[in-house]
Amino acid sequence: MITLTSAEWQALTLTLKVAATALAVALPVAVFAGYALARWRFPGHGLVNGVIHMPLVLPPVVTGYVLLILFGRSGPVGSFLESTFGLTFAFRWTGAALAAGIMAFPLMVRPIRLAIEAVDPKLEEAAATLGLHRSIVLAIVTLPLALPGILAAGILGFAKAMGEFGATITFVSNIPGETRTLALAVYTAAQTPDGEVAAFRLTIISVVVAFGALIASEAVARRLARRIGGAA
Repeated sequence: MITLTSAEWQALTLTLKVAATALAVALPVAVFAGYALARWRFPGHGLVNGVIHMPLVLPPVVTGYVLLILFGRSGPVGSFLESTFGLTFAFRWTGAALAAGIMAFPLMVRPIRLAIEAVDPKLEEAAATLGLHRSIVLAIVTLPLALPGILAAGILGFAKAMGEFGATITFVSNIPGETRTLALAVYTAAQTPDGEVAAFRLTIISVVVAFGALIASEAVARRLARRIGGAA
């Protein structure tokens, strides 16, 4: 049986909190972005698509540095949020969630966009002929049919948020109990003399948690697929 120290328990619980917060905030925005890219045609469509997927091609350190410039206490966005709403991101766990959400965002948008594009527009048009508003059609036709893709996007986003490292350490540093997630804890242990055992233990914990999340999500996906198949 693996026994964790209090610092390692902190890293584990913080990782789950950061990943859950990142997913809760980023997934609804990803659904909107995926729908907009799939169904709307507007000037700058390609540019918006490129900006959304930019974190995939930029080095994570660059993304973290941009976040530090924008959301740091002296940054334009960070100073406004702190003075207006009391929200602080730099060197806080909330900043770790922000970095994780931004790095996971493009991984969620793409499967959501593909899932929505796979929905037959004629079904939406048929619902619209009944006098339903576009938002109602989205809620009762488009999103339910695209739900497996949205679920897959959530799984990818949660997994990415759990393992995020480069942008996090650049933006919020590696503060024990505040920003040190499992990924940063493994890095810290690996850089510490005689820390190989702790690094290996944390690696095992990371694998177990990630695998458990995948198993749970697979069970939910199968149940969802059966319900959709039965409804059809």
